[in-house]
Amino acid sequence: MLKTIKNAFKTPEIRKRLLYTLLLIVLFRLGSHISVPGVNTIALQEITTGATKSITDLINLISGGAFSRFSIFAMTITPYITASIVIQLLGMIIPSLERLIKEGGEEGKQKINKYTKIVTLILAVIEGTGIYLSYSSSYAAYGVFENPSFGTGALIVLSLVTGTALLMWLGEQITSKGIGNGISIIIFVGIISSLPNALKTLYQLAFTSAGFSTTGLLLALGIIFGAILLVAAVVFVQEAERRIPVQYAKKVVGRKMYGGQNTHIPLKLAMAGVMPIIFASSFMTFPAMIISMFNSNIATAKGFWAGVYKFSIATSTSNVGIGYSIANAIVYLLLILGFTFFYTYATFNPAEVSNNIKKNGGFIPGIRAGKPTTDYLSSVMSKLIWFGGIFLSVIAILPMLMRFTNLDIAFGGTSILIVVGVALETVQQLESRLVMRHYKGFLD
Repeated sequence: MLKTIKNAFKTPEIRKRLLYTLLLIVLFRLGSHISVPGVNTIALQEITTGATKSITDLINLISGGAFSRFSIFAMTITPYITASIVIQLLGMIIPSLERLIKEGGEEGKQKINKYTKIVTLILAVIEGTGIYLSYSSSYAAYGVFENPSFGTGALIVLSLVTGTALLMWLGEQITSKGIGNGISIIIFVGIISSLPNALKTLYQLAFTSAGFSTTGLLLALGIIFGAILLVAAVVFVQEAERRIPVQYAKKVVGRKMYGGQNTHIPLKLAMAGVMPIIFASSFMTFPAMIISMFNSNIATAKGFWAGVYKFSIATSTSNVGIGYSIANAIVYLLLILGFTFFYTYATFNPAEVSNNIKKNGGFIPGIRAGKPTTDYLSSVMSKLIWFGGIFLSVIAILPMLMRFTNLDIAFGGTSILIVVGVALETVQQLESRLVMRHYKGFLD
């Protein structure tokens, strides 16, 4: 990888793309430290740290701390991701939208991009309003907003929506003029920005205020070793694939012979990536966000809705009791498995792949074309999905287990999964550009 980066900086065109990407990353990090007007940052810091921290962990991690500072990038790029998923799901229901996605070409891509941006702005307004109302009702005693009023709320929501729109533009610029997928790069940078705090925490384990601690040093080394093993496991699962062999029959057209090729269908072990975890986490924390908007004292209240609130926030905090945490973990894992099946079959349709193989005169050795091929692909997919879903479940449960050790480690399994996935994707794109550049120079 280091050799690839070194060669990239030697190529003028790719070097410009890398420097342009770094410039936009710097702008993103600068914007993450600019708070929206009308917010008391000192009071906000008391809320987002210590015992009052609740359901903001995942958003704050992805935004690189922007959420805890209530900056213009506090909502980060999550509305755009949600909008993209909504458009893809609607494409499975609305026939005209499905045709536009699959057969629209470049013009279709532009229309889909336009629809995605419109849905993004709508979701950003809803989410921004929800965040403002939630903080206004739940933390009014802290004085988070200096002059609570309709004008202040409108200004805060407008600032948050503008920040999301700006991040959406930065992501598009990185994709078109830089290196890698812009949206993924923004999420990647937001997560790794918490690395210094994680290293500081590990250092404080070994060198406490009372002096050097051998136990703390061994614990820190154990965490580092565990992180390395986790990264290795994520890389293995991300790169591993099940190859389904496909053979195409020979056919003669005029004096030429076509077909007769042997190829394969690559099926990833974790085809859904990190999306099931994001879906499940959003699904679990959504009730707590809604309940906290209408009851500012729900955290200390009793009753049915208080129980629902504690069950909902158990994904991100261990201060609700062991019973709520165990129940939440079970439901959380079941949701991850369910969303893994749903998202994988939404992106890979065995029947459609089987029909395409049959139309092109192909077949899987030992399997008849048509329905037997569909059943075979579905069987293989089911086994892979179970493996991927269980792997994602183990990854997602690690941060919940770490909370019972009283360690505030910024990196969890989900963040490592995102970071490794984006890093592999970016390096592969960088290598492909280098190969294209090399071949062009050779032919010239």
